[in-house]
Amino acid sequence: MKINYTHVLCLAAVAFLAGCKQDKENTSVITGDEIKSHIAVLADDSLMGRKPFTEGETKAIAYISSQFKKEGLEPGNNGSYFQDVPMVEVTSTPSATMDLNGAKGKISLNYLTDFVASTRQEVPEVQLTNSPLVFAGYGVVAPEYHWNDYAGLDVKGKTVVVLVNDPGFKSGDSKLFKGDTMTYYGRWTYKYEEAARQGAAGIIIVHQTEPASYGWSVVANSFTGAKLYLQQQDKHMSRCKVEGWITEDAAKKLFASAGINGDFRALARKKDFKPIPLNQTITLTVKTKLKYSTSHNVIAVLKGSTTPGECILYTAHWDHLGIGKPDAKGDSVYNGAVDNASGVAAVLNVAKAFAQLKEKPKRSIVFLAVTAEEQGLLGSEYYASHPIYPLNKTVADLNMDALGNYGETNDFAITGKGQNDLEDYVAEFTKADGKKITGDKNPGAGGYYRSDHFNFAKVGVPALDINNGAESTAHGEAYGKQKQKEYGEQHYHQPSDSYSADMDANGMAQVANLLFKVGNKLANETTFPGWKNGSEFKAVREKALKK
Repeated sequence: MKINYTHVLCLAAVAFLAGCKQDKENTSVITGDEIKSHIAVLADDSLMGRKPFTEGETKAIAYISSQFKKEGLEPGNNGSYFQDVPMVEVTSTPSATMDLNGAKGKISLNYLTDFVASTRQEVPEVQLTNSPLVFAGYGVVAPEYHWNDYAGLDVKGKTVVVLVNDPGFKSGDSKLFKGDTMTYYGRWTYKYEEAARQGAAGIIIVHQTEPASYGWSVVANSFTGAKLYLQQQDKHMSRCKVEGWITEDAAKKLFASAGINGDFRALARKKDFKPIPLNQTITLTVKTKLKYSTSHNVIAVLKGSTTPGECILYTAHWDHLGIGKPDAKGDSVYNGAVDNASGVAAVLNVAKAFAQLKEKPKRSIVFLAVTAEEQGLLGSEYYASHPIYPLNKTVADLNMDALGNYGETNDFAITGKGQNDLEDYVAEFTKADGKKITGDKNPGAGGYYRSDHFNFAKVGVPALDINNGAESTAHGEAYGKQKQKEYGEQHYHQPSDSYSADMDANGMAQVANLLFKVGNKLANETTFPGWKNGSEFKAVREKALKK
């Protein structure tokens, strides 16, 4: 038999190259079992629910940094795997009643039943004494929408009353802001910030369940006990003295006494709306207790091969709620297996996948596990205001938070779908895999503004938050929706969000693998993804890139 040695050599070469390719791919594939191995550690009772300032924090950040080091990743902060995050704990205790005085008499609102109030100002006590009340509509200043609820209004010494969400919500006009999809201007946090910028003494948000997307009990529970804030040089004296909410029923009494009846949301969304003096004053005292401490972000970097000054950022929050009220089974440790040991586990495995690549990416890859998300996105806010890597050289933020534990799905859910070009990268890979993309099931809830990616969006960095969809590959969409509902109603922020050897982390691995592909593509390009037209973050980014 005559042997064609040239042909054999060619076949051998092809086989060798194919083997190399497969080897490279195998080192990049993240499995559910790998995800679970990290969750088992991070959600163990010994970490005490991973609350900042506790032994649980010490153990959690030590584990995360050790895993980065194990994979050969460099410390991300000038030789350290940690970034200090100085915080202040403020325990606000308002007076038992909020007194509203006007020509038609006095209205007394009761704490927790009718109102909640707190302060960020780092002083023993703040007071609003006969502060004039003004209805400032939605409390929005949005130049791109040609909207200014504060136009011509001097709020110095006054307390503004504003509505939650933004003018577009349930307006019937999809072109008014973003219709039923909440913009950042609809978030309560924005309203507090804007009132402070305007110089108001106090701000009260009117609660309504549908536009807020949660009931009064959520507001009342959130305003009891201690709250953490980032330390500021001015000790938060630039913020309003009082930040609070009142119930819809209390607001109706307040507005009625000022002659405002009917649908005050419709009134406030009129193009010619002008702030309305309520001809009443508010008197309220808030006493505080202050405690100062420092928590930590964990950060590692894989330096880029050709353009190390530009980076792709992966984020997930490591913290949870600590030890709290026991459930019916007597369990008091809030382990946060899904929220958010899952996201941290995914980031650790994405880091491993990058570290094992034979060809290192051209741009640097930064891995950031942030603190105090549960306290108001504080760790990511601190990094965004004290960046270790320049924000205008940060190509994108890819965030993972509370990944689905119900297995693989045929779809992926993009939080705040329609915001930026990163979604096009996701679409490219999902289409190739025969998968689908969905958006928010409840766009009016403003989900895009509720996890750590938002703080990067706020400073202009294109940010993506993605999760499993509802269409279970094995069991169908009804099963996936039931599992999502079950988690939200029975396990979210409960001791039952704990690790189980039976949990299905294959869907978590799906998300991690998808974002690994997206990040790897971004890391080997020279272009910068941007924000889509209509995004409230587009102008910030374009200005930053000109620097």
